[in-house]
Amino acid sequence: MPSEKKVLILALISLVFFGLTKLLPFDTGSPKDRDMVAAAETMNQAIGALPACALEKKIPIDAREDLNRTGLIGREESPITTSLGHLDAKRTTTNPNFAGLIAKLLKEAGVRRGDAVAIGASSSFPALVIASLCAVVALEAKPVMIGSLGASNWGATNPNFTLLEILDCLRRKRILDVRPVALAVGGEIDNGSDMSEEGRILLAEKIRRTGIFFLQETDLAANVRSRIRLYEENAAPSGIKAFINVGGSWANMGTDSSVLGLKPGLTEVEAIPPPGKRGVIQEMASRKIPVVHLLFVRGLADRYGLPWDPVPLPAPGEGSLFLSNGRAVLLPSVLAGLYVLFMVAALIMFGRRRTAI
Repeated sequence: MPSEKKVLILALISLVFFGLTKLLPFDTGSPKDRDMVAAAETMNQAIGALPACALEKKIPIDAREDLNRTGLIGREESPITTSLGHLDAKRTTTNPNFAGLIAKLLKEAGVRRGDAVAIGASSSFPALVIASLCAVVALEAKPVMIGSLGASNWGATNPNFTLLEILDCLRRKRILDVRPVALAVGGEIDNGSDMSEEGRILLAEKIRRTGIFFLQETDLAANVRSRIRLYEENAAPSGIKAFINVGGSWANMGTDSSVLGLKPGLTEVEAIPPPGKRGVIQEMASRKIPVVHLLFVRGLADRYGLPWDPVPLPAPGEGSLFLSNGRAVLLPSVLAGLYVLFMVAALIMFGRRRTAI
């Protein structure tokens, strides 16, 4: 075949692939996964309801810190503050699409309708607790939650609007109807030794008034055993199919330094320390239960393409996270690549022909 015809054919093929990228009805922006979108929409409803509940308790929303007026950003310091926290990280987690992300991760972990999902809920990240509950409910699974009420800076640190009051608000508004199966004061060795005495007493009294099981075990191995027992008893008969860790609580993280190397998201726990250092995360992993690790918010946002400290908050279902299996992005990218490949080949052949002349 004459070289001129080869060049022409290659150029025509490249134009065909270019035309396909423009003409075929690729849906590159519409949400695809209904469960993920449903989780994000429920969290968005929660964010819409919480400010009014806060105001009912005469707790004003500080727009200088809670830029999107979510009601999920607490005070920097209070009697129940346990440790340092970062305001921009706390605000980032109020994005309702974190609930969509968690639904995605649970599905990847194999969670199905009717399964039980254990949640270790630190009040340092109330938005991630709400996001986790919204995700589990959207999948029609059963959340089994153990919460701790102490919180780091800008978590659920207001003594009159702790995680308990937040959950009560969402029950009254008929958005989420979930009660913890157990509660702890939280903080250092799960007894609030790193918060004020006033805060420890206040939270202990608050827990006792609920009638919910009060976890007070300060020995790590015994504490973890109690939590596993509570999860298993309340997960029956399906058993625990996944564990979500929210925040960095002593009981969930354990005391072995290997836990600091865990990637955020659906993580692989390779190091299983001995019981004296082992937290709930490692205990679950030792039982082959998938772990969704919600800590190190910057890494979590970067890994899954969620915006950092957005104002305003994204709409539920917004972003590439919600595209079905990436197909909508992959196919046009392949066609565009083929267009470039054939066009380059045509140009090379044309250049060789000119050189030969």
